[in-house]
Amino acid sequence: MTRSHNNRPAGDVNRLTAVALMAALALIFSYIEILIPFNFGIPGVKLGVANLVVIVALYYLGPRYAFVINMIRVAVAGLLFTGLFGFCYSMAGALLSFAVMYLIKKTGLFSVTGVSVCGGVFHNLGQILVAAVLISSLKIFAYFPVLIISGVISGTIIGIVSYLILQRLPKRAPESSGR
Repeated sequence: MTRSHNNRPAGDVNRLTAVALMAALALIFSYIEILIPFNFGIPGVKLGVANLVVIVALYYLGPRYAFVINMIRVAVAGLLFTGLFGFCYSMAGALLSFAVMYLIKKTGLFSVTGVSVCGGVFHNLGQILVAAVLISSLKIFAYFPVLIISGVISGTIIGIVSYLILQRLPKRAPESSGR
């Protein structure tokens, strides 16, 4: 087994480096989406470019690492860009969408794009659930059909781009010793 300079297996260092780079990239994408809002004329609708990194990580590095990348992105973006309420919305969407994407992927019945679409829709559901709690009203669910459509559209775009990226990555992710 090849060892790095700090006596850790080289695969662990490579995987840690990949996770750090992907978390940074997801954070950059979140920031770009704040700076250059993709205004579709509908409040709350975003493309969700940072989810591109999460989906690629889910397929390339595995669920554990993808989850860590997603949580780092949401936590740091919340601290830097969106504040407490934005963090709450984002965390709810991220947790629910990730759980659904993981379970859907695990079935093997859906393509990368299908997994991404489910993630987009459930991300919006997570956010609308938090909104309903915060405003103490279920009337907000009248807006959910619009969010379903936006989740399907953005999930499709992100899924296609994720698939194209995955096709160009090396066939094997950096190895990990499993520690």
